Formats: sequence, structure tokens, C-alpha cells
Amino acid sequence: MSAHDVARPHYANMAESDLVRRARAGERGAFRAIMQRGNQRLFRVARGIMRDESEAEDVLQEAYVRAFAGLAQFRGDASIFTWLTRIVVNEANGRLRKRRNEVGLEEVEAVQNMGAHVIMFPNADASANPEEDVARKQVRSVIERAVDELPDDFRTVFILRDIEDCSIAETAAALDIREETVKTRLHRARRQLRAALSTSFAATLGDVFPFLGPRCERITDAVLARLVDLTDDGAA
Repeated sequence: MSAHDVARPHYANMAESDLVRRARAGERGAFRAIMQRGNQRLFRVARGIMRDESEAEDVLQEAYVRAFAGLAQFRGDASIFTWLTRIVVNEANGRLRKRRNEVGLEEVEAVQNMGAHVIMFPNADASANPEEDVARKQVRSVIERAVDELPDDFRTVFILRDIEDCSIAETAAALDIREETVKTRLHRARRQLRAALSTSFAATLGDVFPFLGPRCERITDAVLARLVDLTDDGAA
């Protein structure tokens, strides 16, 4: 047992800068806390790009492993979550490019036009009223399908700005685009969604593409297990 384990730091309440410093020092508990804080946003971004939940999970795991291996490259100019978002976006887009090269653009577009099948995760705030739960899931499903139908560039900006409530500056930094481009894409995304959705749906946006509970823990545990293997190989 290490000294870090004996001390049992309270990672949940730790400042982001302290978590990053400890993660750089090899504390897996700190990296776990970073993942737990970022899982919701990062999964939504990956899911928004891939339009498939299983692939989004794979993207998230790979992005985390790459981030841990390259943590020394994080300069701290922006939030660690902005940096992680960029890694997730690059990983997801790289997979899409590889897929297009392997199966051809026409096949990819045909699948995309069919729409994604969205499986609802359990909601921690679910109502005790089954009828309300069913109605809420139906509304969320309508929103998720509408978001899936947005053009790729609009969809990612919309998820970061309107679902994750990121600032324009943070969204621009995460996607490596200009702030004016963020504003333009968001405006067009909202205009397209308004054509399909009632404004009364706005209150449910925070529940779109949820990533809570057991799935969050499973991803976190899987990444940490991979990191153990990587560090053990490096020490061999």
C-alpha cells in the first residue's frame, strides 16, 4: 500500500489544479476523480460525433488512456476538461475518417440517414410516477433524434454550448475553431432544431445523452485497469 493510499485524499472536493498535479505524480485516485467529473460531458461529445453509444464508450476509454499517457503535455492554459474534450473530438473524428476509408462514404451516409438508436440510461432523478417517467423518456428520445439529425459540426457545438453549458470561448478552444464559428454554428443548429421541436422541450435538454451511475463507473474502472497494465509494462 502506497503513502497516497494511506493518506486517502478527498479527491471529490479537491480543486482541479490539485487533481491535475496529483495525477501527473501518478495518483490514480486523482485521475479517477478527473474522469468522474468529465465523464458526462465527454461521453455526450463522443456520442454526438459517433451517433452510437458503444462506439462512444470506446472513444472515451481510448481518449482517457491517451490523456493519461500525455498528461505532461497539458500546459494548463485552459481547463483540463477543455483539453480532454479536444482529445475526445480528435479520437472520434479519427475513427470516422478510418471508417469512411474502409467502407466508403456512401455506406456511412446511408447508415447515418437511418438515424441512431438511442438506449435510455437509468435516470437518477426519475419520478416515482411511471406515467411521468414514460412521458419524460419519450420527450428525451424525440430530442435525441433531433440532435442526431443535425450536421456533424453543428451537433458538436450544440452539445457543448446548450447541453453542457460550456462558454463560447471554451467551446472554441475544445474544438479548435474561432469563437465566431461557434456562434454561427450554434445559431444554425438552434434554427434547425426549432423546426422540429417545441420550445417547451428546452427544460429537458440537460437529460439528453446521460452518462450516470453504473456505466460511468464501468468506464472509469476499465480505463484505470488499462493504465495499470501500461504502467506495469513500462516498469518491466
